[in-house]
Amino acid sequence: MKKIVLLMLVFSFCISSFFAQELKKDYPIKPVPFTKVKLTDKFWAPRIKTDKDVTIPLAFRKAEETGRIKNFKIAGGLEKGKFCTQFPFDDSDVFKNIEAASYILQIYPDASLDAYLDTLISYIGAAQEDDGYLFTNRTIDPDNMHEWVGKKRWEKTIQISHELYNVGHLYEAAAAHYLATGKRSLLNIALKNADLVCNDIGWGKLETVPGHPVIEMGLIKLYRITNDEKYLNQAKYFVDKRGTGETVKLGTGIYAQMHKPFFEQDSAVGHAVRAEYLYSGATDVAALTGDNVYVKALDKIWEDIVYRKMYITGGTGAQGEYEGFGPAYELPNLSAYCETCAQIADIFWNYRMFLLKGEAKYFDVLERILYNGFLSGISLSGDRFFYPNPLASMANYERSEWFGCACCPVNFTRTLPSIQGYVYATNEKGIYVNLFIQNNSEVEFRNQVINLNQQTNYPWNGKISVEVNPEKSEQFSFMVRIPGWAREEVVPGDLYSFKKKINLPVKIFVNDKEVSYKINNGYAEINREWNKGDKIMIDIPMPVREILANEKVAEDKDRIAIQRGPIVYCAEGIDNPNNRALNILIDNNPEYSTEFKNDLLNGVQVIKANAKGTKKITESEIGAFNQGVTLIPYYAWANRGMQEMNVWFATKSEITKPIPYPTIANTSKISSSHKQRNINSLNDQLEPANSNDHSIPYFHWWPKKDCTEWLQYDFAKEEEISSSSIYWFDDEPDSGGCRIPALYKLLYKSGEDWKPVEALNEYKIEKDKFNVVDFKKVKTTALRLEVTLKKDWASGVYEWIIK
Repeated sequence: MKKIVLLMLVFSFCISSFFAQELKKDYPIKPVPFTKVKLTDKFWAPRIKTDKDVTIPLAFRKAEETGRIKNFKIAGGLEKGKFCTQFPFDDSDVFKNIEAASYILQIYPDASLDAYLDTLISYIGAAQEDDGYLFTNRTIDPDNMHEWVGKKRWEKTIQISHELYNVGHLYEAAAAHYLATGKRSLLNIALKNADLVCNDIGWGKLETVPGHPVIEMGLIKLYRITNDEKYLNQAKYFVDKRGTGETVKLGTGIYAQMHKPFFEQDSAVGHAVRAEYLYSGATDVAALTGDNVYVKALDKIWEDIVYRKMYITGGTGAQGEYEGFGPAYELPNLSAYCETCAQIADIFWNYRMFLLKGEAKYFDVLERILYNGFLSGISLSGDRFFYPNPLASMANYERSEWFGCACCPVNFTRTLPSIQGYVYATNEKGIYVNLFIQNNSEVEFRNQVINLNQQTNYPWNGKISVEVNPEKSEQFSFMVRIPGWAREEVVPGDLYSFKKKINLPVKIFVNDKEVSYKINNGYAEINREWNKGDKIMIDIPMPVREILANEKVAEDKDRIAIQRGPIVYCAEGIDNPNNRALNILIDNNPEYSTEFKNDLLNGVQVIKANAKGTKKITESEIGAFNQGVTLIPYYAWANRGMQEMNVWFATKSEITKPIPYPTIANTSKISSSHKQRNINSLNDQLEPANSNDHSIPYFHWWPKKDCTEWLQYDFAKEEEISSSSIYWFDDEPDSGGCRIPALYKLLYKSGEDWKPVEALNEYKIEKDKFNVVDFKKVKTTALRLEVTLKKDWASGVYEWIIK
């Protein structure tokens, strides 16, 4: 009996010491855990249920089908075989799946899902090497690894091996699983690996850093659970070492934010996801060390993004070539990249900046991303996904069921169920109300639990009520965020502004009596003694607003965007005349009306107005005609097939994309040797400014090179033709993979054969202009463009005109 009691005391001591006590330093604002917030609304709660019922099961099924889970079995000796998947970072998808499922378990307890996670964790444990190393690509066959992986451990982690990236996601999954279930199975695996990382890498050891940050955030989560400062110190090392010493020479420079020490960085550069994960981790380090030098850099970088490099949807990372930030104010719409993962990373970062500083501007940005750039990344059905999220489409985008590089879908699954943790926060003064989502919550504040019952139909309606039920009456403050868009501020800074100022006041009532308030850092503070049953009412007007971009954003000059509440709107072809969206012209200050449609796109508020459409009445002349316009929330586009879509509407007819004038090329069927979504750009009658113009779509053969490829027009009827004009795409001096081709020729169809045309002038290949070849007239039903690609380069085409 004494032995049993002793064992129980030892066990109790171990458990109590394992849970982190109050940290020495931390964020001044404390999150209200998402487990304490139960969403009851009709907007987010159904989406989280779809995540549980559809998206997470799909993610696990894909992990099984593609061999991601099998890799762990092979590495652990449970099965035989070779590394099954395409990329060495595919381990991370399994970890993200586990993290997502752990969050869902806390909302929807599920014994079968819990047991499935136990099985997966057993595979992961089997794959872990004795000293804690975990990276299936190396463990399965050290002599035949992916080309990105170095011969020695950690050798290429600074470039592209993703060894530290993978385990960063392991740490995050382990923390979520432990907090959801109380089980240490995955946590022990993560701690064993983290101890190895701390032992092998650091000052005076192997001084390397991850090519793709995320481990910094993972280490901080381990620190929070264990209170072991070595994990905090390791995260700090990874931030401090980046851009110094050998990392500058061996790393990938600006692409991975290794061009200079973090403290000296003042602008957002390179790969957007890498950058925003780094900024998130650095914000954690700043809060937990109290070192303000990090904050100075973070402030400058944040302003660079929000003031100069962010889309109206909250999207970041404009450039598709390297999935990253472009120059200031360079925000193309048709070719906008805005990777879904980048939007998620930016949510993480802005949330941390709020916890650090308590300013509403961070939640203004977070909310913009949440309702627009983030949510567009997944279909309403929960089983189709966007990797990039453009702001205009020429009916050349559709969501995919999955991707070879599947970071975006699995990142979405883990982010969605954590949203309820963003609704409230606390500090010593009171409770922050950051997001307006209907919910029942239990907020631990001071020495009591305060029940909050928020009722609202946000984002469609700006009326919000919060019933306050403290255990005992107490004086404290509620800090209610007044969204920037309700204070005549589209976003912080001057990147975007409302076309007209209307200054409709936001009214706040307590127990049906209007109260006056002052706004401090974007929050209306209401300080009083709160009693059981007290009710706060907030009334935020939601008129339809027209938005202008800063004049330095050339792509949006003479254009307007439309927003209502936090929702950015777009036009989709299916809702508008002639199935067109890019030809809409709003030049007449229309009156807008709104209507909620339950039967459309799972229920949305649509906006309607009288506007105009444009069409070419000759090959060069544009005409305008009156038409009605219907707009839907941007997040809901591409749920009804491939359609034209547009966010920024022209106010001058010459910059619309008019209905094309019927030509031989425009009425032809297009085919190619290489499947690529932008093939319809070849006859869209859009002429680029130069051969490296990313503001309009183009067709390319990348990653093909050193081979012969072709494009083909099949005419609507037999035509007599004698001329071809081609505008080549060439992304020099950028880091993309396309250059003008080595040579090309034209062939016309004669019966079942293809014959070369009899050229009357030289086949010139030049950039920044149409390359015209005149040839002897032929009658034919098809013309083929045969292209020989250079040894090290692919090629591309903007426009191909036939006469």
